[in-house]
Amino acid sequence: MSLLSVSQLFFSGLTNVFLLGILFIISLLLLDFIQRRKKWPRFPPGPPSMPFVGNILQIDFNKPHIELSKLSLKYGGVYSLKFFWKNIVVLNGFEVMKEALLKKSEDIADRPPFPIYEKFGYDGNNKGVVLARYGTSWKEHRRFSLTTLRNFGMGKKSLEERVTEEAGFLSSRFQSEQGLPFDPRFIINNAVSNVICSIAFGDRFDYNDSKFQQLLQLFEKALKAESGILAQTLNEIPILTNIPWLVNKVLEHEYYIFAFMKEIISEHKKSFDPNNIRDFIDAYLLEMENMKENNDGTFNETNLLLTTYDLFGAGTETTSTTLRWGFLFMMLYPEVQLKVHTEIDKIIGREKTPTMADILEMPYTNAVIHEIQRCGDIVPMALPHMAYRDTEIQGYFIPKGTTIITNLSSVMKDETKWKKPYQFYPEHFLDETGKFFKNEAFMAFSAGRRVCLGEKLARMELFLFFTMLMQRFRFEIPNDQPRPTEDGVYAFTLSPQPYKMCAVARK
Repeated sequence: MSLLSVSQLFFSGLTNVFLLGILFIISLLLLDFIQRRKKWPRFPPGPPSMPFVGNILQIDFNKPHIELSKLSLKYGGVYSLKFFWKNIVVLNGFEVMKEALLKKSEDIADRPPFPIYEKFGYDGNNKGVVLARYGTSWKEHRRFSLTTLRNFGMGKKSLEERVTEEAGFLSSRFQSEQGLPFDPRFIINNAVSNVICSIAFGDRFDYNDSKFQQLLQLFEKALKAESGILAQTLNEIPILTNIPWLVNKVLEHEYYIFAFMKEIISEHKKSFDPNNIRDFIDAYLLEMENMKENNDGTFNETNLLLTTYDLFGAGTETTSTTLRWGFLFMMLYPEVQLKVHTEIDKIIGREKTPTMADILEMPYTNAVIHEIQRCGDIVPMALPHMAYRDTEIQGYFIPKGTTIITNLSSVMKDETKWKKPYQFYPEHFLDETGKFFKNEAFMAFSAGRRVCLGEKLARMELFLFFTMLMQRFRFEIPNDQPRPTEDGVYAFTLSPQPYKMCAVARK
């Protein structure tokens, strides 16, 4: 074969490869064009999307709730986005949320798949409570969890006694700072998590326990990683979860958290006594025993681990974040702090330990706690819902299987429902006579079938922790510190920027 023939064959092959490449690109572009324009009649409108990635690069994942609220000004309370080729419907504003979460609660009670979490065993019926699909397993585990929390402590310490005891430990820790500047972040995290640890694990941890402090820091880092764009990308393009280093970048912190919990569960199994139920894990192990013959497999060790993790996560981050916002607002608004102190002195005094019965006589303190939750915007967006069946919201058609984002921030800042939506204003929760009034647009715990599992416990913790600490301390900005900002940091919850405070003992 001549050199010329070889050259012709080479260039002929190169041309074929080039043509195939062009054909592939054209086919991919055509598929993308079809996917991005695939719509149903009366499907919500939305902004134009980019090829392949959709609208995901148009969302700032450091403040997604703000970006979504801005888009609602142009496209309305119900609009759609594309995350890659996946349709997302975003709900904004009180009237929209009221229809979706309350009137059509079951229609959107499902959860979308989260492929990245399948690496931890979240698959089939094994999804705990928070991420579980709407169905038998979710109903059984939610019922079990609520019943266990409600009945826990009969004949032993009640939930209120546990919270009060931990609030006393936290108060002593604040006292040990002697009025000097300190960062309350991890101390508060430790105290709040101790309440759920005593319920779930049957024990609390000392504030100086280095292993537990590391666990809390890992949990905080995990939330940040899981709420970022990489986690979202892996969930939308499941094939990428086969790349270990990408998955590890999101889930590296969970490996340690799960190892910690597996160790505790293993210890419980060794010492389990069905006649002496010590905590949530024991109660679950007993349920596994009782359900052996007629169980469909939902009560098992994997779900025990996942449900306990859900309980720990839900019972720690949101409440501790709310308390940190609370003390920040008290420093920033001393006139509000003074009114709370005055009411506490009048109703409880300086010596008596606060109880939940006191809340009925303390409308201003109750209003302040609710305003902390509203203005702090603790959970700006609930975990994604998914349409359980074809449904309509505000006249728009939402097909079964559509992922739905509930922008709770847009409700807590709805200008039609709040007099001063962007200001800290406790009077939002007081009527003309000064009595406590709960605004129907207050959705700090979401609403409907997926309402927060630990709402009752969280309300108790917020009132008892906040009231006891306000009873004993005055919170001040350190002299050498600038005025703290009210801008939050998003990582599923919206936390205040790190700050230092002085807890000055009240004389």
